[in-house]
Amino acid sequence: MKASKWLIVALSLTVGAAALAQGVTIRVAGDSTAVGEGGRWMKAKAEEWAKKTGNKIEYIDSPADTNDRLALYQQYWAAKSPDVDVYMIDVIWPGIVAPHAADLKQFFTQQELAQFFPRIVENNTIKGKLTSIPFFTDAGLLYYRTDLLQKYGYSKPPATWAELEAMATKIQAGERANNKDFWGFVFQGKSYEGLTCDALEWIYSFGGGLVVEPDGKISINNANARTALTTVRGWVGKIAPPGVTSYAEEEARNAFQNGNAAFMRNWPYAYALGQADGSPVKGKIGVSVLPKGPGASGKNAATLGGWQLMVSAYSKNQKVAADLVRYFTSVEVQKDNAINLSRLPTRPALYNDKDVLAKNAWFKDLLPVFQNAVGRPSGVAGAKYNQVSEAFWTGVHEVISGQKAADVALKEIETKLQRILR
Repeated sequence: MKASKWLIVALSLTVGAAALAQGVTIRVAGDSTAVGEGGRWMKAKAEEWAKKTGNKIEYIDSPADTNDRLALYQQYWAAKSPDVDVYMIDVIWPGIVAPHAADLKQFFTQQELAQFFPRIVENNTIKGKLTSIPFFTDAGLLYYRTDLLQKYGYSKPPATWAELEAMATKIQAGERANNKDFWGFVFQGKSYEGLTCDALEWIYSFGGGLVVEPDGKISINNANARTALTTVRGWVGKIAPPGVTSYAEEEARNAFQNGNAAFMRNWPYAYALGQADGSPVKGKIGVSVLPKGPGASGKNAATLGGWQLMVSAYSKNQKVAADLVRYFTSVEVQKDNAINLSRLPTRPALYNDKDVLAKNAWFKDLLPVFQNAVGRPSGVAGAKYNQVSEAFWTGVHEVISGQKAADVALKEIETKLQRILR
């Protein structure tokens, strides 16, 4: 009986493998091969999977620009086209893609999903449907000058925004003796999506909510949000340059990397550039979770970025396509992605992997960042997210640039969001 039992198990496993090795062609709309190494790496990994399973791959090169990529994908979805089986999608798209995505809960067990960052799985789940699996991730970080903290008597980075302001003020005053262009803190203050990310971190860390809550409640107009934005307005011209309200990622990075700032909010990509040969701050960079707001309601927050893998609801080979997604998001492939492209895994366990840390020692500081990550209100806003975000960043920019008081701007944002989401 035991022998026959194991024979049945062996046969079932063989049949299961054969079911995925059908010689079918899976079409993947993945990363662009025109920019960086991500597209070439992804295409090679897809072909590696095809060779292992006996299937075939057609790699569809997507536009490098995110908006152009979404526009192309939407043409496929509007036509309910089966011509693409797997799409690589932005972290803010799940609400948009939900009607066109296969529910991946039918292909992934809860045990498998528990191995990913819960916040990202939650972000990708729309009205109970798991639209996509986390592929590689991103989140806002606090960068700081390790040498300057030591020089001015600080043993660790700031835990609260008030501490950051005090430290930035002291360091700025001291460094101005030799560098009139030196500032305490730089961030993304331009009127664009990057400001939505920064402002969400400020407001959430002050206990001011998520702008639009998961249940659809518009929460932006509250006292904690007002305090957060009024605080940031107070930084501009004091510890942050007056021109910070026109900074995107690269303007902030250039200021920090050229040795003209003590602290910076930016994405993980800036680390490798800052540590490159020729960088004035090479060997002097630390990273940490962004500070908390004040009081009992204060908390750490880091806005999620990154990319996910979705199986099309119109695919004729959803099970096989899901197996490719499983391969891309596996420990083995995510580890390779981290080691060779320094892209951040969506599996917490890899932040303690010795091989990953040998190549990217700074990853060890990132685990708390992703454990405190927050998603933009893209799921609840769905196809209207771009309108929601623009209304939000426009109002925030009016506050931090001194055009409007926080209470006035927040009321106007609330009114606009009510109109957009009604």
